[in-house]
Amino acid sequence: MSEICLLFGRPAIKDKGELLGRLRNLQARSGWTVQALDADKVVSERHLIFATQKAMLAFAEDRNIAKDLGVEILRYASGERQIERAFSIGLSGSTQRIALVIIKPDGQEADDIPEEISALIDVDDRGCYFREDIIRAAFDISDEEVRAAGRERIGDLVIERVALVDTYR
Repeated sequence: MSEICLLFGRPAIKDKGELLGRLRNLQARSGWTVQALDADKVVSERHLIFATQKAMLAFAEDRNIAKDLGVEILRYASGERQIERAFSIGLSGSTQRIALVIIKPDGQEADDIPEEISALIDVDDRGCYFREDIIRAAFDISDEEVRAAGRERIGDLVIERVALVDTYR
């Protein structure tokens, strides 16, 4: 089974287009899947792992909407069925920190993560943390939902949206 690795930090390349181009090049040369997201729109590592597993399962069962696994990961991580809306959780001009989802191909060691990754992200060892206002806006979490579930369950509300992506038609 493919292994999922997560990295959080600041983009080492400030130009979004150049960063995305280098990520695409890396994927083409290495066979690894590398998807960048705006870390401010990620509620937890569990959020990214769950979304990535759902995307991989969709590909395995031929239920994927996107042709690219990275885009399918964005789709699940954003809680959106439509690809266009899923890009809202990706990189933008205002992205300060990035989350990289890295999926190694079967048969490769986790320690073999391509060295080029270090030229793309300055890992800051702060892991995943979120601001409630950004997450609530990104996932359209209402005051009523927060009152019903409690602030401490905002992460669960995001996970719920990821789980429900398959049910939207």
